[in-house]
Amino acid sequence: MQQNRLHLLSSKRFLPLFASQFLGAFNDNIFKNALIIYMTYVVIDQSSVDPEIMVTLAAGIFVLPFFLFSSTAGRLADKWDKAKLIRIIKFIEIPLIIGAAAAFLLHSIPLLMILLFLMGMQSTFFGPLKYGILPDQLLKNELIEGNALIEAATFLAILAGTILGGLLILANNGTNLVAIVMIMTAFAGWLASLFIPSTPARSPEIKIGFNIWKDTQALLHHIQQNKIIFRSILGISWFWLLGATYLSQLPTFSKNIIGGNEQVVTLFLVIFSVGIAIGSLLCNRLLKQEIAATYTPVGILGVTLFSIDLFFAAGQINPAENTALIGATEYLSTFTHWRILFDLLGISICGGIFIVPLYAIIQDCSETSHRSRVFAANNIINALFMVIAAITISLMYYSNFSVTDCFLTLAILNGFVALYISTLLPHALVKSLLQALLYTCYRLEIKGLENYRDVGEKSIIVANHLSFLDAILLSVCIPDQLCFAINTHIAQKWWIRPFLFLAETVAIDPTNPMSTRLLIDRVKKGKRIVIFPEGRLTVTGSLMKIYEGPAMIADKSGATLLPISIVGAQYTPFSRLKGKLRIRWFPRITITIMPPEWLNLPNEVRGKQRRQLAGNKLYDIMTSALFHSNDLQQTLFQSLLDASHIHGKNHIIAEDIERQPITYSQLLTRSFILGSRLCKFSKPAENIGLLLPNSIGTIVTFFALQAYARIPAMLNFSVSKANLVNACQIASIRTLVTSNRFIEVAKLTNVIDNFRAMGITVLYLEDLRREIHWWHKLLGFLASLIPQTYYRLCCPASHPDTPAVILFTSGSEGLPKGVALSHVNLQANRFQVAARIDFGPTDIVFNVLPIFHSFGLTGGTLLPILSGIKAFLYPSPLHYRAIPELIYDSNATILFGTDTFLTGYARHANPYDFYSLRYVFAGAEKLRESTRRVWSENYGVRIFEGYGATETSPILSLNTPMHNRPGSVGRMLPGIAYRLEKISGIEEGGKLLVSGPNIMMGYYLINAAGQINPPNQGWYDTGDIVAIDQDGYIFIKGRAKRFAKIAGEMISLTAVEAYISKLWPNYQHAVVAIPDSKKGEQLVLITTNPTAGRNEILTYVNQQGFGELSIPKTILIKEDIAVLGSGKTDYVALLDWVNTQSTQTHNKDQLND
Repeated sequence: MQQNRLHLLSSKRFLPLFASQFLGAFNDNIFKNALIIYMTYVVIDQSSVDPEIMVTLAAGIFVLPFFLFSSTAGRLADKWDKAKLIRIIKFIEIPLIIGAAAAFLLHSIPLLMILLFLMGMQSTFFGPLKYGILPDQLLKNELIEGNALIEAATFLAILAGTILGGLLILANNGTNLVAIVMIMTAFAGWLASLFIPSTPARSPEIKIGFNIWKDTQALLHHIQQNKIIFRSILGISWFWLLGATYLSQLPTFSKNIIGGNEQVVTLFLVIFSVGIAIGSLLCNRLLKQEIAATYTPVGILGVTLFSIDLFFAAGQINPAENTALIGATEYLSTFTHWRILFDLLGISICGGIFIVPLYAIIQDCSETSHRSRVFAANNIINALFMVIAAITISLMYYSNFSVTDCFLTLAILNGFVALYISTLLPHALVKSLLQALLYTCYRLEIKGLENYRDVGEKSIIVANHLSFLDAILLSVCIPDQLCFAINTHIAQKWWIRPFLFLAETVAIDPTNPMSTRLLIDRVKKGKRIVIFPEGRLTVTGSLMKIYEGPAMIADKSGATLLPISIVGAQYTPFSRLKGKLRIRWFPRITITIMPPEWLNLPNEVRGKQRRQLAGNKLYDIMTSALFHSNDLQQTLFQSLLDASHIHGKNHIIAEDIERQPITYSQLLTRSFILGSRLCKFSKPAENIGLLLPNSIGTIVTFFALQAYARIPAMLNFSVSKANLVNACQIASIRTLVTSNRFIEVAKLTNVIDNFRAMGITVLYLEDLRREIHWWHKLLGFLASLIPQTYYRLCCPASHPDTPAVILFTSGSEGLPKGVALSHVNLQANRFQVAARIDFGPTDIVFNVLPIFHSFGLTGGTLLPILSGIKAFLYPSPLHYRAIPELIYDSNATILFGTDTFLTGYARHANPYDFYSLRYVFAGAEKLRESTRRVWSENYGVRIFEGYGATETSPILSLNTPMHNRPGSVGRMLPGIAYRLEKISGIEEGGKLLVSGPNIMMGYYLINAAGQINPPNQGWYDTGDIVAIDQDGYIFIKGRAKRFAKIAGEMISLTAVEAYISKLWPNYQHAVVAIPDSKKGEQLVLITTNPTAGRNEILTYVNQQGFGELSIPKTILIKEDIAVLGSGKTDYVALLDWVNTQSTQTHNKDQLND
């Protein structure tokens, strides 16, 4: 979670110091500005000295002690506890303020000047303490914020002191009021200093000398040894030269050029002080706690431009000829006067941006033992610059220069300084300009910058490669100057040469091993190297092949890998995805920096195997980065709105057998209309039953409920009437939505009657459609024009962590359970899959799996629709002849199915029906080798087997084109943790338990209807016995419940089914276990092979070396094997059938006896 940018104001480490220095600066400025106004407006007739010279001399007197006593102040600060010294100095402030108050009461200008000198001396000793103590009290990443707050407070104190000093001194009994306020403030500052935490003495051994000249020379010599510190001090000194000049000359500018009274002076000082505070805090926001001079050149250039404009704006002022001075109200009535205010604000904001990082750089770069002396040297040079400024301005006045001439001279000199700084920091200037451009055009968002700060000295940055902008984006967003590894061929391109100025590059020849050694050497020396592991721009929009080179470099150099995910650049014209994605000039771009990763490869792994293992780990790191860069904290409907925005509201997103495609705009409009009608029959967060097949109407109904925070409960119409009734009871369903046409075709009239008898309200879509009038359609149309706003208004209570849908388990091993999946669960799983598979808007998903099936909902419906991929919805997976034809006709590229369904399609398809398919994914049941072989040999299509459960939203693992191992169910998806629990009697593998953001909220159970029972500590017990090899591939051995204990041995029924399928590949088979009086349990084979016999099985088992305990004792022939709507084998029904057969046989034997 992002930390509050001003969190230091609530910290005991910082707040007392902040308050103490604020009150001190406030008091100084009450005194100084009261004195300036006093000399300019009150005692003008009592002195023969020109007020302009008096004001300038006053400024010089105040800074003179900084020049004289800074060396001593620095030594004291390094020698003693800084907190203790601050308390002493703040106490000394009290008698000085009392003396200043007396001088005002006595109307003594000489005494006021003396007290001004003494207060300058007190500030001289406070300065090194104030800046020197910050690194002792704050963390490194807090220094920018701390300095920003100090600078902002200093100039806000100037603001407050200016207002009060100017107003009080001109009021009746003004000198008395000024005296009272100053004394009270001095006491408050001293009290605040008492709470500053103590700090250790950094150099207690140093001696305090009294040779000011010698000590000053030593200090200046010390800081010149470090160019970064010395140049930072020069920059700070130049800023104070500018600031002191402007602050001291604004009264003269107001009176002589503007013709303004003290109100205008106060207005100018307010604008200037507020601008410095804004610039300081803005710098903290821009730098994001990073100590860097990125915006320093821009700041000083801005000062120059606004200063020049101030000169020209002032030239258009014609003060009134009469002697009356204008007030603030009259001043603000003229446009040119507003322009002057804008210039002053611009000068001060740019000044704040310029100075804040310079203080932090000095604090970070200076030695702990010399830090306060470095700031003392800073004070000396500051004083020198300000004294020179005071003398120069005075000489210019004697030479008849006007105040505007002084400002112009200052602007010209500042221009040369800006050019000099730009030559010293050319990268910072270009980087800051590019940052401004990219942040403006692409609304660039950087996440996880703290992870970059936490990375070690030796690190390699690895990022996905979406566009030609990627390297520029990383150069601009990462605080340090990076080194990019680029191909020698690319390095020779003309368009890459401007980038070579912005960042350091290393040209790599992939055919030359020495190139890799060069990178390894750079990394070992602490250079931050950026490598795009794909080696090329993506042409799919997702990760492409990952080269193991970066991983091997990290391995050999002992470096960490810092993964970065770039999202959004693929939609720019600078990608290679034109024609595949909706390209636009300025999409939103997000860069997410992940926590650093270590490879930690085993020492015993060598050679090719080590390289392969490193490559796999790098691939996992990259896919994990892609997954974690997605925002899971969104509702499904919000994601639908975002998809419509990204891919275009006229993008076709779904089609069914009616062959009337629907666009995003139509889907949103219909969802809003239908949802408003369904709201009449339900309450927010209520579970609404859906009894519908795959169709566009089902999708509209689903999202209509989502739009108004209703929870669809997807009822499985393929199960028994009793199971449907149980489902409605455990989910507390009081309202059900279905279609009259579907009920008639599916012959479910009796089921509907049962629902009504239970008190469930049954709504038919056809009836709802007839109730929709023109005003409903108009409202839906208007809502679709402002969908984001309308959704926020109509669904304010929806939260991503609440249930999004209720699914029901297949019931293949018992009664179905209700599974509550949240929006986050479903979002996580679709993003997990998308991190591994290159889906894109040019794909077409053919979804035959029912939407009540978790695979059909997440994989076949939500993943494509929320990703801009068209989904073709077919109502039944059992139409083996029609489906191949429709796959051919729709040019589908992706198909989800089960082994049973895929086998059926393969039997009836024409060899060309599947020409367009890129990927076929199988799940829900074991994929037989025969099915895999038929699809590969007859249709040229690889089937990628996956694994999951309804409770896991559903996909846990998946074979992919890049990582595929036949016989396995692939490798675990990113973001999922797992562990294996040993099961007694099972040698290989263990029971799989998983945890992750895709794990269900919990179960709805029949004995606790309407209540969600969460998984134990977030871990879901899959009940599956699996083995995982060294590369992470998962091999399912069977369900824990699908093991039989025969003569003390654990026999996997799944393994028996597997070898039976290899023996008779053209038939369907299922194996169940029943009690046996001798061996505990016996195996029963149910098969569609009419000639199946034990002898043939025995011969095959002996040839393959399987144990004889795995041979089924009984073989039963059946015309077909019962399956559920999800395609899984219905073992409950088969076991009932087997028991019935056994009972009939037993009864027949008794009758014969």
